[in-house]
Amino acid sequence: MSEPGRRAAAKGERVSDADVIELPRTGDPGAGVGGNWRVIVLNDDHNTFTHVANTLARYIPGMTVDQGFAIADRIHNSGQAVVWSGAKEPAELYWEQLNDAGLTMAPLERG
Repeated sequence: MSEPGRRAAAKGERVSDADVIELPRTGDPGAGVGGNWRVIVLNDDHNTFTHVANTLARYIPGMTVDQGFAIADRIHNSGQAVVWSGAKEPAELYWEQLNDAGLTMAPLERG
């Protein structure tokens, strides 16, 4: 926004389109911290189905224990499963919580 546009906005006055300066795009949409990030749990030999299901239900919003068991089965049969996808900040939180609970985690993936 131009300096006169900033002053007008600060006074609560209407800002025209002529006062807006568009900056060039520096990256594609989804670049940086935006976009979807995938939280992936890997199969291992030490976590039980019950522990995986309960842990997922505890930390992943909206996840039920029954859904957790279905995902635990997918992890067991295919070696991994995406358990949550979304913005980077909550993905980092869920990844850390699941990791701290003892689940074997893949690195966060941008998806």
